[in-house]
Amino acid sequence: MKTIKYLFIMAAATLFAACVEDEIYEGPSTIVSVAPSIEAPTSDDPVTITAEFSGLQAPQTATLTYIVSGTSTDVPMTGSGNIYTGTIPAQPDKTTVKYFVTVVNTANYTTVSPEREYVVGDPPVEYDKLRLNELYGAAESDDGKFIEIYNNSNTPIKLKDVVLRKDGSTTWTGLESEVIPAHGVWAVVGAKGTTERGFSSGFSNKKSVLVELVDPSGNLLDKFQRGEEADGWGNQSLPKVSGSWSRVPDGTGQWLITDPTVGALNASTGEEDPTVVQ
Repeated sequence: MKTIKYLFIMAAATLFAACVEDEIYEGPSTIVSVAPSIEAPTSDDPVTITAEFSGLQAPQTATLTYIVSGTSTDVPMTGSGNIYTGTIPAQPDKTTVKYFVTVVNTANYTTVSPEREYVVGDPPVEYDKLRLNELYGAAESDDGKFIEIYNNSNTPIKLKDVVLRKDGSTTWTGLESEVIPAHGVWAVVGAKGTTERGFSSGFSNKKSVLVELVDPSGNLLDKFQRGEEADGWGNQSLPKVSGSWSRVPDGTGQWLITDPTVGALNASTGEEDPTVVQ
């Protein structure tokens, strides 16, 4: 009987010790590292944050919180083991982004990382590489008319706040989402507001006209002039042109009359128009 009591006491002591040991070693996870995928992101770059955890209890949930202009957004992180990731969407140029990671482990302990930050920075934009490239005013209806811009640089250019002026007045302003590829074209299609992102004025194939391309700082980048202002642009009647006025070659050449190629590179040959100021 003494032996049985002894064994019972030993078993109870062992069980108690095990319980005590479990309680002693339950605790919060440690956040070993928090690292961005890009140290110096541009406004085109989403940033993936990778967090590594350690501890006796596995992560139960991990959350990435980022703060822009005082507004915080929580992103559930995904992963396995002790490595989890979450992504901060691309942000506008010059935006300061603050972020931190929160992990809750299976013992319901919460650990929060120190707050970090980065600043979005785009490289200088070569607006001086933009040129007027093709203008078409001979369409039967205004929604078929267009003014095309060419990018003569080796990098894409956002057209945000780039301006088209017609006869001295602003007729179109570019948006952040409108990007012209390197050595590519961007066509502004539709006159008098006939399309969602068209230009707001008319465009004739048989009258004097001045179209100017202006950078966001107000600097003149390029112009197309047909005829003279005289007593007002559009008051001088000129021979009717059925094709486009196109730079041949694209972005650098003289203005020639060609078949229209909206949204594509220009024809390689064309006819001279003596009414156009070169």
